[in-house]
Amino acid sequence: MASLFAFIHHLAAFVLFAALVVEYILIKAEPGLFHARKILRADMIYGIASVILLAAGLVRVFYLEKGIDYYLHSAPFLAKAGLYLAVGLLSIYPTVIFLSWRAELKADRMPVLDAVTLRRLKIVIHAEMTGVVLIMLCAALMARGVGFFG
Repeated sequence: MASLFAFIHHLAAFVLFAALVVEYILIKAEPGLFHARKILRADMIYGIASVILLAAGLVRVFYLEKGIDYYLHSAPFLAKAGLYLAVGLLSIYPTVIFLSWRAELKADRMPVLDAVTLRRLKIVIHAEMTGVVLIMLCAALMARGVGFFG
């Protein structure tokens, strides 16, 4: 059972990162209908993957691995949890923008982004990707037992 949840946890992390890469690559001032729909779908996949990632991670921490007390003494785990929260909060901005496109897309109209919003979206998505990479670093440090308190 532990191996299955570890697999689900890792798969969700890779899917989440891939969805962010798709968003970053496709975001343009005038994305067009095809790309705008792909961005909206990638953001939905990102959200689903983040929930699965969190759920599988919590099951692993509380029921399948070493227990919560072990992880609460791990600096990399605490950093990983904090980074997950930060990335999740960052993801709100692009999601709100992308969801605002739904009416235009249903009417087969292209969403248009002003230069400031486009720049902010690129910065936020890039920051999310950086955060996910740092989360992976924390996971590797945890796996090696690095950075435990007391």
